[in-house]
Amino acid sequence: MNILLWHVHGSWTTAFVHGRHHYLVPVTPDRGPYGLGRARTYPWPDTVTEITPDQLPHTDVDLVILQRPEELDLAQQWLRRRPGHDLPAIYVEHNTPKDGNVPNSRHPMADRDDLLIAHVTGFNELFWDTGSTRTTVVDHGIVPPRVDYSGELDRLAVVINEPVRRWRVTGTDLLPRFAEIAPLDVFGMKVAGLADALGLPPERVVSHDDVPQARMHEELARRRAYLHLCRWTSLGLSLIEAMAIGMPVVALATTEAVMAVPPGAGALATRTQTLLDAAERFIAEPELARHAGAAARTAARDRYGLDRFLADWDRLLEEEVCASR
Repeated sequence: MNILLWHVHGSWTTAFVHGRHHYLVPVTPDRGPYGLGRARTYPWPDTVTEITPDQLPHTDVDLVILQRPEELDLAQQWLRRRPGHDLPAIYVEHNTPKDGNVPNSRHPMADRDDLLIAHVTGFNELFWDTGSTRTTVVDHGIVPPRVDYSGELDRLAVVINEPVRRWRVTGTDLLPRFAEIAPLDVFGMKVAGLADALGLPPERVVSHDDVPQARMHEELARRRAYLHLCRWTSLGLSLIEAMAIGMPVVALATTEAVMAVPPGAGALATRTQTLLDAAERFIAEPELARHAGAAARTAARDRYGLDRFLADWDRLLEEEVCASR
């Protein structure tokens, strides 16, 4: 089928477009947030086609994937068809609630009968109040990284986007304590200047800003362990990718991480000292780190494998298209 979706979340979209369908991704001259087009740092198959807003009214589209509230009106404007009425629509919710009284957060697509909300984690579905709107969960899947863990560098790796702006949300305030154990290599968007923001020497916190995914995976694989210190997030795909590489994980036991990181794959705790002790052990004992990383790799590839992810989505897409007919 022909599926229209915007390029919003790179890693998720990379996995999604590896399916057996034809994917139409809007592109605009400025390649802005609603017309980013094909990925430039992720490997996407040839079944992904860039399409302009002017072309969409004359293009066959079987289903629309929405990921931001404003895309509902935008899709109607560009397609000249109403998602959820003239063609089926699925709203993919990538995020946990962000503002206000979290347990009572109303989803922007609550109480609708014209679409389905597909959450990427059970934690998301639990915390969003979606009213009468139908919901389901399709757990994340990843394209497995093409590198293997070596852990040769006694350093800790972190992947965070905008760690200075987001600060406590991403656990940025906890990094100095881990930097006392081993140097940190921080990858992600807008990580430049992080050492200065933390008041630490640049050799203790090294920023690697917006590194292409394949090269980032190669660099992660050389570090001894992976830190996941997000207090509030859906489920960082970089965590799953690090596990799939074979990295041991040192993670806060918050949100969906408690389902993703099984016993033996590293350390999962709400006490920071427990995580500090684990990081110290992994730095001091490479063989222990390698053993935990092997368990992490098995868990990630079993639960978040690409074949399972695409099969789950195929079933859902077919159900929604058939139901609309």
